Amino acid sequence: MYRILIIEDDRAISDAITTQLRAWDMTARAVTDFRNVLGEFASFEPHLILLDISLPFYNGYHWCQEIRRVSKVPIIFISSASDSMNIVMAMNMGADDFIAKPFDLNVLLAKVQALLRRTYDFASNVTVLEHHGAMLNTGEGILTYEGETIPLSKNEYRILLTLMQNKGKVVSREKLMEALWATDSFVDENTLSVNVNRLRKRLDAAGLMDFIATQHGVGYIVK
Repeated sequence: MYRILIIEDDRAISDAITTQLRAWDMTARAVTDFRNVLGEFASFEPHLILLDISLPFYNGYHWCQEIRRVSKVPIIFISSASDSMNIVMAMNMGADDFIAKPFDLNVLLAKVQALLRRTYDFASNVTVLEHHGAMLNTGEGILTYEGETIPLSKNEYRILLTLMQNKGKVVSREKLMEALWATDSFVDENTLSVNVNRLRKRLDAAGLMDFIATQHGVGYIVK
């Protein structure tokens, strides 16, 4: 079942879209916290986004850019600001389509279905893991925080991925070494410690202080 995230502050419009999508067996959710759009995006893991330009706090262009930093999920702008300049800007920001308000719900549904077919008939869904504002795109191996990309080595990515997949739980050193073996690297206790320390320095430098905690004699945890 496809998941559609609606980023629209007009409740009547978002309710109408939600009803239409659910009638076609799609799961639809409207954003409620317009300060934390990325957080709602990460927790819902949508297959497609419907995005208005005019929103509280930050406009749709801002959120389109932020989402594009961590994901290639299809984005359709829905807006009454449908002059050529806004349409061109939306597409340049990374949108896949633009629908002018007012629109026919059947036309919107047809465009949503067509874009879903084009995207997911040929590509698998990409998961974005979020923790304390850090966004890890598991498809591209990209970590971002507050709009900045944090470069990761192959080993650092595998460590962080394993920890974020198990956030709130202690991950043993043995399990992390198994994750590193998947990269065809030679791994021993010292290799793991070196990579964890390098990863911590990268995270600290980006503002993610104490992101990884040590459970002495057991392993590591993000919490």
